[in-house]
Amino acid sequence: MGAAGHGGADDPLGMDAEAMRALGYRTVDMLVARLTDPAIPPLRRATPAEMRARLSGPPPQDGQDFEAIVERLERDVLPFMSRGDHPGFFAFIPFCGTWPGALGDFVASACNVYAGSWMESAGPTQLELEVLSWFRAWIGYPAQAGGILLGGGSAANLTALACARESLVGSMTADVVGYVSDQAHSSLGRAARVLGFRPEQVRVLPHDAGFRLDPRTVAAAMDDDLRAGWRPLFVAATAGTTNTGSIDPLEELADLCRERGVWLHVDAAYGGFAALTERGGALLRGIERADSVTLDPHKWLYQPYECGALLVRDDHALRAAFQMTPDYLQDSEEAAEEVNLSDRGVQLTRSARAFKVWLSLQYFGERAFREAIDRSLDLAELVRSRVEAGDDLELMAPPSLGIVCFRRRFEGLVSDEDEADRRNAALVAGLERSGLGLVSSTVLRGRYALRACVMNHTTTRADVERVIDFLETCRLEALSAEAAAVTYRRDGDMRNAPP
Repeated sequence: MGAAGHGGADDPLGMDAEAMRALGYRTVDMLVARLTDPAIPPLRRATPAEMRARLSGPPPQDGQDFEAIVERLERDVLPFMSRGDHPGFFAFIPFCGTWPGALGDFVASACNVYAGSWMESAGPTQLELEVLSWFRAWIGYPAQAGGILLGGGSAANLTALACARESLVGSMTADVVGYVSDQAHSSLGRAARVLGFRPEQVRVLPHDAGFRLDPRTVAAAMDDDLRAGWRPLFVAATAGTTNTGSIDPLEELADLCRERGVWLHVDAAYGGFAALTERGGALLRGIERADSVTLDPHKWLYQPYECGALLVRDDHALRAAFQMTPDYLQDSEEAAEEVNLSDRGVQLTRSARAFKVWLSLQYFGERAFREAIDRSLDLAELVRSRVEAGDDLELMAPPSLGIVCFRRRFEGLVSDEDEADRRNAALVAGLERSGLGLVSSTVLRGRYALRACVMNHTTTRADVERVIDFLETCRLEALSAEAAAVTYRRDGDMRNAPP
């Protein structure tokens, strides 16, 4: 397929309709073949030297044949990445999108939608407001709540803390302080840094026996700070920690924050959409009382990257925190009932992330997503039951949502925990090399733990059983020295947050 149909004397970047269709068809064929190929493993690594050898070089001066371009993508780029839709991918927080969601991104990109002002994007803006209203209803937020779609949970957490500061104190001051658990996501530490909080203005509090943030610990820290002249500003609770899936006691924290006049933010990037199910809604009780909530549709709502969301109980507070109208944008000022989404966050030029969410929900229906989340919860329960049923595996933390942390016991290593850690790390690496699946690792109470997060809509009971069978029965002597040397980066909590 050559370069015919593009360019011309008047428009060097233009294409005729026939050429556009041809490139689109070829791209879709390539993607469908890849997405339906069961032989592609959950992860294929490459060294920097190998990738430089494959992809380094200046840009071409003249247009290339599209068939050759696609073949190069298939050969030199797409194989070297993780495959989040693999049914055995249980590492980190899995990412598994939907095809209608991908087509939504294609529509938004092809039309190059600017979703910043009502004047230029009334349709896309209303689409985003509609999607946000669904989210608002799912978590039990009031009608006056507002929000915005963002790149992910990190951007949402930053936007939430900025809104909290602007609402309660205005400009940054040296005496305000916030409170997070040592299990909170590191993006909160990064957000605090960006907003001008010094390290001593963020209290990283220890977790309880269930890896949760104890309200009594928070209250005691606030009392100490008040006596020392500090002003408590926010508490950042978590609904689904990255390490263990634990959910902080939201009702009790909401009581405390309301009593003290402190902003309660709930980072529900991972666990928030469990509210669609009866079980998840019960676990998340109290989230509706938060001042702001982070959600990530590109996690448990199965949307392609990037798609995060922030909901704020008072829409006026979100707008007041960010709205600015320079002279060159006076034509796009909001009229009655109009909404400029650029006034609710840091981006003026912003893409239209609502298309993928709207298309997915319209095509499958809400019930399908509820069933997919419920099935993930069932499969996580299967992991827990398998761990507890055998003699060779042990739980390392109370399972929560879709995350189960465990490790394998090894006879004769009761007192040699370092060697037990090494052998469990070898199991993680060996599973990766097998191509059967992928789990990640973390550190809980100083010990290495295997961490399975089950939330793919492609995963079946057989996929779970296959991975657990491998981890429970694999003979370590069958693993190569290379596999035993591979370990995962240990992240996901505030202990590794930027200082």
